[in-house]
Amino acid sequence: MNDKPGQDGPNFNLPDPALVTRTMAEVAERGQRIVGDFLRRQSEESNSLDPLNIGQAFMEMTAKLMSNPAQLVQAQLGFWQDYLTLWSNTARRMLGGEAPAVIDEAKGDRRFKDDAWRENEVFDFIRQSYLLTSRYVTNVVHGAEGLDAKAAQKVDFYTRQFVDAMSPSNFVMTNPEVLRRTAETGGANLLKGLTNLLADMERGKGKLRIRMTDDSKFKVGENIAVTPGKVVFQNDLMQLVQYSPTTEKVFKRPLVIFPPWINKFYILDLRPKNSFIRWAVEQGHTVFCASWVNPDERCAEKGFDDYMKEGVLAALDAIEAATGERQVNAIGYCLGGTLLATTLAYMATKRDNRIKTATYFVTLTDFEQPGELGVFIDEEQLQGLEEKMSKRGYLEGREMATTFNMLRANDLIWSFVVNNYLLGQDPFPFDLLYWNDDSTRMPAKMHSFYLRRMYQANDLINGRVELLGAKIDLRKIKVPSYLISTREDHIAPWKSTYRATQVYSGPVRFVLAASGHIAGVVNPPEGGKYSHWINEELPESPDDWFAGATELAGSWWPDWQRWMMAQDKTMVPARIPGDGKLAVLEDAPGSYVKVMATD
Repeated sequence: MNDKPGQDGPNFNLPDPALVTRTMAEVAERGQRIVGDFLRRQSEESNSLDPLNIGQAFMEMTAKLMSNPAQLVQAQLGFWQDYLTLWSNTARRMLGGEAPAVIDEAKGDRRFKDDAWRENEVFDFIRQSYLLTSRYVTNVVHGAEGLDAKAAQKVDFYTRQFVDAMSPSNFVMTNPEVLRRTAETGGANLLKGLTNLLADMERGKGKLRIRMTDDSKFKVGENIAVTPGKVVFQNDLMQLVQYSPTTEKVFKRPLVIFPPWINKFYILDLRPKNSFIRWAVEQGHTVFCASWVNPDERCAEKGFDDYMKEGVLAALDAIEAATGERQVNAIGYCLGGTLLATTLAYMATKRDNRIKTATYFVTLTDFEQPGELGVFIDEEQLQGLEEKMSKRGYLEGREMATTFNMLRANDLIWSFVVNNYLLGQDPFPFDLLYWNDDSTRMPAKMHSFYLRRMYQANDLINGRVELLGAKIDLRKIKVPSYLISTREDHIAPWKSTYRATQVYSGPVRFVLAASGHIAGVVNPPEGGKYSHWINEELPESPDDWFAGATELAGSWWPDWQRWMMAQDKTMVPARIPGDGKLAVLEDAPGSYVKVMATD
């Protein structure tokens, strides 16, 4: 058969009547339950018609556009000229001629990877028509002069959400791959997709919760998070895991990792071949890692200061008991890095010098320009969020996950809509996406403080935060610091993370890795997938830093290891978990990490 719709036409198989009957009966029965569950949940939620406060921003944009009609007319004329060129080129192709594309998608856009989007004149026209319209809409929004910066960012973000949602790849009749599959299966793909949709609605209890991977193929502690170790300490907020050595000698200073509690720590221990934790152990470090509790209503009153006291400070006490060593090297990842910097500033006021070096993975301390996450930080949205958290005592894990997925909607939302619902395929087993879906809750008090004092008011960098009775001044941090950021980070933009280089008083090394918030960090030397940039100078401007930087192939991990050895390479006999003053509580990765947000 011809597998390129729109040329000679595909051969359609007839649907199986029995399959149709079974599927529709299942839809009716399951759908009734889903709707009932959804309505019950909705009655408990806020009745705000615009919880994200989008309407006001778009009204402000419209008023600005209407005040300059000439600019709109100019944009429309350019759009129609491009459209006429596309019509002309398409007609020429249909008559057997050749014609160049008027517009192409951005490099890395995988929505139009199927050959039919270019080889078939009709689908090529649909593709280019969509891209032209997208560019026009986006340019018009960007052209609204005089718009408040926050409103402009919000309008831009949600315009892109709309543009992405309207992609022809997301609809049955305008996606050649879906049409081909429908012809081949007699529509069985759409029936299977409907079943997948119902299952995802049930998972979300009436709200769509897209399944990104086959989660039945993964189990924490069995085929992910399997680096050998023991839990040697725990309290209300964390378990502390000490990993078993693989070398006879280890560095004298233990290494402790504080991951974010927005997600679970095993992003640094997914599989042996890409586990930073395993690799650090192999380099001779005695590695400890905090495994944060997945909080419920009992943690409602836990604040940022509790994460300092029961997290970083408690871990330092426990490590000294376990190893006899008072001085340690510390790593903080994302929010864990913000916590590390905050605690170091507190420790400076107490003349506590137990942390001798600090490494920050993609960490924000200056939140003036937090990237697209700033879209979700305004007074109306914060009040709505706090209202929800006050009822439960925590922020639901899925709400945070949805926010992050929206930052990369084409990759983390729409690609799965096409795969699961239109093509009727089951998601591929992928450990990173399993981790991404293993969401965590956030304690109400801590999360409100974090969003208001750091994201909204930017109080941390400006010295307006007081915790545990001490004023937090990041300029008092004098320990050697290693900052790794990533060039395509949507969560902690590298130019914002770079600002810390101008604040810390001690020696600083800044390294920029290719890719994003996760892939740029979890980039083992054996893979050599992404490069990194180095520059010994630290000018005030991040652009100046990059202009003078040298790109090096492969992972940044060896650079970090060389930096660590330059701080102190004293070696001692390897330490076995449980040999110190702390008894073994259970095997790694521990029980805290296994608590699901749905449990």
